[in-house]
Amino acid sequence: QVQLVESGGGLVQAGGSLSLSCLASGRTIRMHAMNWFRQVPGKEREFVAAVSWSGGSTDYADSVIGRFTISRDNAKTTVWLQMNSLKPEDTAVYYCAATGDADWGNRNPNKYQYWGQGTQVTVSS
Repeated sequence: QVQLVESGGGLVQAGGSLSLSCLASGRTIRMHAMNWFRQVPGKEREFVAAVSWSGGSTDYADSVIGRFTISRDNAKTTVWLQMNSLKPEDTAVYYCAATGDADWGNRNPNKYQYWGQGTQVTVSS
């Protein structure tokens, strides 16, 4: 089993910044991917950002390119999401997810077995 705990959400004005973190514990050595998704009420959960297991490669949704940065620590227990130039449309619950059954950049949330509890990010206009 893998446990994921997110932190760092909150309320910020448009143009501001927030940093999210996801701490993993348990059998993380079997995980191939540990990435970020987000969801707003009434919509499907969507991919936000991915980082390779080594941390050397990243991938982003088009809507966040140039504004968000994903990174991970060498111990492979923590993944961060630095969010700059936030927009009201970034408002969502942000989730950290992990899987041992897909490549690191997989954007399909159905491929992820483990999810954190989510953290709310609200961007006011």
